[in-house]
Amino acid sequence: MRPGKEPQPLARLSPPPSPAYEAAVLIKGVSMAAPKPPKYLLAFDFDETIINENSDDSVIRAAPGQALPEHIRQTFRDGFYNEYMQRVFEYLGDQGVKMLNYKTVYENIPLSPGMPELFQFLSKNQDQFEIILLSDANMFGIECTLRAAGVYSLFRKIFSNPSGFDKRGYLTLGPYHTHKCPQCPANMCKRKILTEYLMERAQEGAEFESIFYVGDGANDFCPSVALTSTDIAFPRKGYPMHQMTQEMEKKQPRAFQASVVPWDSAVEVCRYLQELLKGKC
Repeated sequence: MRPGKEPQPLARLSPPPSPAYEAAVLIKGVSMAAPKPPKYLLAFDFDETIINENSDDSVIRAAPGQALPEHIRQTFRDGFYNEYMQRVFEYLGDQGVKMLNYKTVYENIPLSPGMPELFQFLSKNQDQFEIILLSDANMFGIECTLRAAGVYSLFRKIFSNPSGFDKRGYLTLGPYHTHKCPQCPANMCKRKILTEYLMERAQEGAEFESIFYVGDGANDFCPSVALTSTDIAFPRKGYPMHQMTQEMEKKQPRAFQASVVPWDSAVEVCRYLQELLKGKC
């Protein structure tokens, strides 16, 4: 966000009239209302949020000597991490790293502290929470990790950079989209993704009482700034998202509209959501 510029809240569109949500359908004299969508939208980051590592660093364990050569590492440019990882995957392919090698690494990345407990709670309350994931990692790695953890089915939608294996057996990576946000990496703005998702869901008849955003990085700060007073930001303590939130609150009091609940363990997020469902939050 540019200094002094007021944050634009995430769009909350009223859904268009729809027979499925506007009124019950009478069939043979029986009133049959369409199932109501969940009350809350819960958005997760992946690296260092769901998992306790950066998965792009984790895959280096598949490289010879579990390290990258200096000439590859020197190609990194700030804001162009996606392009850098394309070169990393090309190098790993040249070294003979195949799908099974990647899969083994991704499936063994540890979850962050308390995350299993949070997912167990969410699995028992799927009628209350619609869950999505926004990540600047890659789709193949995320799916491997979530399936291995047994939580893939909890997510209604996953937004990440497209990835797959070419004819050579090399893992390839592309950018998620283009955007005009000056604060985000060239390949992904999570605020744009979240805004478009809310508009899409509103058109489908879904309105959420609150949005909860669980993240850690600078690219999680961008969407969290656009949250409103009915929403909650859950930044991981000591990570960039938390630090940037604190800085904004000092420099621009009340500019950050959402409530902020920092966490060390995802158990803290779980407890907050449990209290919410009990009506104590």
